[in-house]
Amino acid sequence: MRRFLHLLADALFQFVLTAWVGMIWTIGYLVAPTLFYTLDDRVLAGEIAGHLFTVSGWTGLMLGGYLLIILLLQRGIKSLRALAFWLTALLLILTAVSLFGIQPFMQHLKDAAAPLDVMQSALRDRFISWHGISSALYLLQSLLALGLLLRIKLDRSFER
Repeated sequence: MRRFLHLLADALFQFVLTAWVGMIWTIGYLVAPTLFYTLDDRVLAGEIAGHLFTVSGWTGLMLGGYLLIILLLQRGIKSLRALAFWLTALLLILTAVSLFGIQPFMQHLKDAAAPLDVMQSALRDRFISWHGISSALYLLQSLLALGLLLRIKLDRSFER
């Protein structure tokens, strides 16, 4: 029974990790660009993409928080010396910065531009700058997520 529970916990950990990394890559590099490519209304595409990034951020906080807790429960204080722990923590921090800092600020710029579209307003350059910062942060998150996936895979293969 103990062996079964260990296997179940390991499978759940792998599933959560894969779901989190897959979500980051799928929304950022498949879904959002597809929205802008297929929809004629760029404002609508941006609103949908923004909503998806918000949902992804909240989901990422939950999934990443779960992973961090499991790493702490599995290894205790030793987890603080593991690269996987710090990659997870950094990814969570960057997710929170985006979700609670950058995304609300970009929404504030959109709201301040109303009734104009922000891209047709005097706030256009500021929005473009913050969008660039957001994109760079997302790329960093994507690379950290890939690094975390690889690190966990390597750690798991050495345990066997």
